[in-house]
Amino acid sequence: MSDYVGEGTPKLGFGLMRLPKKGLGIDVEQMKEMVDLFLAAGFTYFDTAFVYLGSEAAAKKALVDRHPRESYTLASKLNTGVAVTEKAAKKQLQTSLERTGAGYFDYYLLHSLMEGNSAKYEKFHIWEFAAEQKAKGLIKHLGFSYHGGPEHLDQLLTKHPEAEFVQLQINYADWESPTVQSRKNYEVVRAHGKGVVIMEPVKGGRLAEPPAEAAKLFKDYAPDASCASWAIRYAASLEGVITVLSGMSNVAQMKDNLSFMKDFKPLSEAERAVILQAQQAMGKSAAIPCTACRYCTEGCPKHIPIPDIFAAANKHYGSGQTAQAGAAYRAAVSVPGAGKASDCVSCRQCERVCPQHLPIVDQLKSCAELLEK
Repeated sequence: MSDYVGEGTPKLGFGLMRLPKKGLGIDVEQMKEMVDLFLAAGFTYFDTAFVYLGSEAAAKKALVDRHPRESYTLASKLNTGVAVTEKAAKKQLQTSLERTGAGYFDYYLLHSLMEGNSAKYEKFHIWEFAAEQKAKGLIKHLGFSYHGGPEHLDQLLTKHPEAEFVQLQINYADWESPTVQSRKNYEVVRAHGKGVVIMEPVKGGRLAEPPAEAAKLFKDYAPDASCASWAIRYAASLEGVITVLSGMSNVAQMKDNLSFMKDFKPLSEAERAVILQAQQAMGKSAAIPCTACRYCTEGCPKHIPIPDIFAAANKHYGSGQTAQAGAAYRAAVSVPGAGKASDCVSCRQCERVCPQHLPIVDQLKSCAELLEK
């Protein structure tokens, strides 16, 4: 008998939020190649969501229409944050099934729960709705993704033991973070006997190119290993993990991930010691820990490209590339309709939806001072 749902799942999952782009759309042909490589290597878990623009339709074209349904598992999510009414929220499942053509979802999640929004899932009776759909066979396993604190997480799992798994942000940079609280949340989930799907193992790509001091530690120990490999293997080495979602954006990233995860080996004690040194080095970084999920941009009244501005600023904060930071900032705010950092009106809607709980308004002010000279 399995200790937790999904225990035998291969430990690399394909996150379909940061898919390859072609113009303003998704590069489906490149995605097809990535899907084929992923399945050929023995991996099976794909993760999409109702709110990932174009992702579910692309999953149909690249995966569902081209491979036997039993050859993969597909996860999607319901998000009450974009639903005005209970009816609209519940309709998301049927819409996701139509977009993907999958027939059913192996894993279905209530999306991005935290202290400020979980009551809406209760108000809209989403837990009951999901249980009904599971009884009909449209959902095989029910869980939720989470971005809050451990106390609230414990309350949710106590109130809803029907949740079979939880998706958490876990990476070595956030393990002891006082805002993300990866370790504490992980421990709560495991105390309830649930499996964990890990998201953001590379922290939105930041750990693929960590600060120079951390990168040097990895390269000195294993010159041929990518920095991303350290981050993903760190997450996959935890007990109770169903799979680790990697948001691969091109064939090269897919091949790199497959190179070290196809014959996955948990971190050795010596490698864990290197990770500990990297964690200490990351604690000294002034870089803004944005993962570019873009939840903050959807309701911004000034249409400020917040993740792009933070990425530009991080060129300065992370490696002192001041000129490159300025150029990246100008490119971000020159897009038609885009606002500047200084256009922020401090409405703080961005902060209310930020999974990283960043002080975005204050950081935009700092970016304006740094980049609008």
